[in-house]
Amino acid sequence: MSKGSGVRPTWPLYLLFFAVAGLVGATISFGLLTDSLVALGIPDPGPVTTWGLPFFRAVGWMLAALSVGSFMFSAFYISPKVPDNDNSRLVQAPLTVDGDIAARTGAFSALSFGLVALLMVPLVLSDVSGTPFRDTLAPDMWGVAVSQVSTAQAWAVAAGFALVVGVAGLIFRKWIAQPLLLVGAVLMIVPLGMEGHAAAGGAHDYGTNSYLWHLVGMVVWIGGLMALIAHGRRLGPDMELGLRRYSRIALFAIVVMVVSGLINAAVRVEWSDWLTTTYGYILVAKSVGLLVLGFLGWAHRVITIPRINSRPRLFLRFAVVEALIMAAVTGVAITMGRTPPPAPRDPNLSQMAIQMGYDLYEKPTLANVFTMWRFDVMFGTIAILITVGYLYGVWRVRSRGGTWPWLRTAMWLSGTVTLFVTTSSGLGMNMPATYSMHMIVHMILSMVVPLLLALGGPLSLIMAAYEPGEPGTPSPHDWVVAITRAPLLKLLTHPLVNTMQFLFFFYVLYIFIPFYELMISEHAGHLSMNWVFLLSGYLYFWELVGPDPVPVKRPTAIRLAWLVGSMPFHLFAGLYLMQLTTVMGESFYLNLGLPWELNLLEDQRVGGGIGWASGSFPMGLVFLLLFLGWRREDRATEVEYDKKADAGEIDEYEVYNEMLARMADGRGTPPGHQEDEFRKR
Repeated sequence: MSKGSGVRPTWPLYLLFFAVAGLVGATISFGLLTDSLVALGIPDPGPVTTWGLPFFRAVGWMLAALSVGSFMFSAFYISPKVPDNDNSRLVQAPLTVDGDIAARTGAFSALSFGLVALLMVPLVLSDVSGTPFRDTLAPDMWGVAVSQVSTAQAWAVAAGFALVVGVAGLIFRKWIAQPLLLVGAVLMIVPLGMEGHAAAGGAHDYGTNSYLWHLVGMVVWIGGLMALIAHGRRLGPDMELGLRRYSRIALFAIVVMVVSGLINAAVRVEWSDWLTTTYGYILVAKSVGLLVLGFLGWAHRVITIPRINSRPRLFLRFAVVEALIMAAVTGVAITMGRTPPPAPRDPNLSQMAIQMGYDLYEKPTLANVFTMWRFDVMFGTIAILITVGYLYGVWRVRSRGGTWPWLRTAMWLSGTVTLFVTTSSGLGMNMPATYSMHMIVHMILSMVVPLLLALGGPLSLIMAAYEPGEPGTPSPHDWVVAITRAPLLKLLTHPLVNTMQFLFFFYVLYIFIPFYELMISEHAGHLSMNWVFLLSGYLYFWELVGPDPVPVKRPTAIRLAWLVGSMPFHLFAGLYLMQLTTVMGESFYLNLGLPWELNLLEDQRVGGGIGWASGSFPMGLVFLLLFLGWRREDRATEVEYDKKADAGEIDEYEVYNEMLARMADGRGTPPGHQEDEFRKR
């Protein structure tokens, strides 16, 4: 590129951002080193670990943010090269030059994050053991780190995710892969959100869930801005479009960061500790940084966005300063992981509070589970957000003069209310404590909530709420259409694959007893199980009875046949659990110290019966919906043939042959009925 072109590379700025984050984190951590070592009771691990661990931890977070922001940019902030400017062909669209650069940046950032994560494994072991860094590089020490140090294990898992995302990002270069790569980039940071101060002690369910929200908001906010800076320095097209889209996401991200940060701080720190402890001082510094960044974000919306076309350099100057402050705040924030928090409010936590994050005081009954409430920061928040989002979509449809079926709205709201109540009432509170309550919540989250949400038709609502974009500039309407035509989704919604994935998670969790014990013993396991229940169930019912489009909409009779064929497998699992004589998760349940008597084997048999019986109702409802749909399709086909026959468009033999053909592929009505219809003619 020529010197006079005005196009400037961004990698020097990336290095500057990384250096600022790393040096701020390392400097603060070094200043607090003595107090940290005394509090933790470990020897000094040496200068490499003392400086290297906070430096590379901060750099790692900045790399993760850049990866997330770059994939979000290539997926949604600018338009791809749509063939013939026909947005209906978005699924085939390659990336533009700018999109391709962003995607490669995301891929290389993920790979670099993976390498940093691998480096963090011996650094973490060195830090927690006081062993010099060079000694932790031995192969046998890696095994010790991953098996015995939870933080090192989290970094190792994050490295695995990152390397997969990075390699996939270099291979798949079409637009349709970018949303999936974005999801993968977010998943890179999830293991790191499951460890640390937030995952330990009382109320760790609040601490972990709020910390996850905080991390996702951070990488979306910081990464998106870095991606926009790079695009602006390349003088790329669609800058105003990308900036406006980012501005909306950034506003949501900063709200998420502030609220989740306050929740996390309230769990771990008394308000009086904010100005009297080292940990509190770091929280204050981080909070001030967030306020400054919030002001700069407001300035972007008011000053730079309206002038982006006439004064693009103004945005870049603002954005670079904002990114530098973000990097400094990131450096401050990572020091919290190495700074001992103040003493807990209750130093004498029960075993139950240590394991679950809270105490239970009475045996759950059908009545009192709805008098116990503990807001679920993860799924309770999601229930609220998707409720608001759906109602906003309905409002958009009606404001454009359209209509939306009230029954679909009722189904969606029923699903979100059920999700909220299940996870935030006594049902969710008692889920980790007893097998029977675990099974109740499992069945609701995998069969009831997904079925209701699928019947709400959210994808159809998005397509109705947003108009197709201008040619070559896809809108949310076009994104949804393209995603429903994605090749991967076509594979996942094949009846065989879809049925197998739905059964797989159920059987793997309950048939392999050690896996079940592992999942219930950690908050990360509970969180993962609930996500899997919801997503697996939604995919299953979306293809089976959902009104939303799928890549291949198979005849109702075929879907009904798949349901009938799979129902015995659902019932068998419940019967198996009812007859099992080994108590699953016995040591975990015994160590909770519940304040009521509980026969674990009998409770497990009750849970198996719940799994067997409760699965019958939603499956019966699905069967009824499919059967009624089959009958409607058949009647509509008959009416169509009757009209054609009466009009003389087809003769009787053609009608009869068509009926036989429909019978052969499962789309027809019972043979006797078809023979009667033919004779009537």
